[in-house]
Amino acid sequence: MKKLILGIAVLSTSLAFAQTTQPTPSSTSPVRFGIKAGMNVSSLSDDETLEDQGSKIGFNAGVFANIPVAESFSIQPEVLYSQYGDKYDYVVAGNRYSYANHLDYITVPVMFQYNFIPNLYVEAGPEFGFMVSAKNKAKNETNNDVLAESGNYKDNFNTFNVGIGLGAGYYFTDNIGLTARYVAGVTDIAKDRPNGSDAIRNNTFQVGLAFKF
Repeated sequence: MKKLILGIAVLSTSLAFAQTTQPTPSSTSPVRFGIKAGMNVSSLSDDETLEDQGSKIGFNAGVFANIPVAESFSIQPEVLYSQYGDKYDYVVAGNRYSYANHLDYITVPVMFQYNFIPNLYVEAGPEFGFMVSAKNKAKNETNNDVLAESGNYKDNFNTFNVGIGLGAGYYFTDNIGLTARYVAGVTDIAKDRPNGSDAIRNNTFQVGLAFKF
C-alpha cells in the first residue's frame, strides 16, 4: 500500500512535468499567497497491516504560497498547524469511554499541482512535520467527565515526521476554494522501538477551505 501511494505520487508529478512547457514570463502568473483551514480525520497505522487503529477529529490551519512555474503547473509550499493522533471508543456497563492521543505538529507540505482546468487541480508531494506537543486524555463520554489527562510527553516520540500527500482542489471563485488531501506517513513516530515490533505512522485525511489574496 505504501509503495502504491508513493508510486502514484511519483507518477502524478511525472505526468504534470510531461504535460507542461518550459516556463516563460508570458506563460506564468504572479505568485499568490493565501490562508487555509480545515478538518483532519487522523489515525495511527501499523506497518504490517496498515489498518486504522482509531480515528480522531482535529483541525489544520496556516498559510501558503502558490508559485506558477509553467502553464497549468505550480508548486505550493505551506506552513500549517496540524492535529494528528488517534482515538478509541469503548462501552463498559452502559457508559461510553474514550482514549485519545493528541499529536500536534507544525507541518510543511510542498505540493506539486497540475490544473486540468483553471479552477480544478490535482496535487502530490512530500510533507515534513515537526512535533510540538503530545498528550493523551481518557474520558467518560456519557457523563462528559475527564478521567485522566497527561502533560506533554513528546520526548517519547521521534519529533520529525515525513508523509506523502495526494489531493485535489476546486476554486469556486478566483479567491475561494475547497481542498481535500490524504497524507500517508512514511516515518515511524515511535522512539527506541523494540526489535521486531511494527512501526507506527501518522495518517490523515484533510478537507477545508483556502483563500487566495
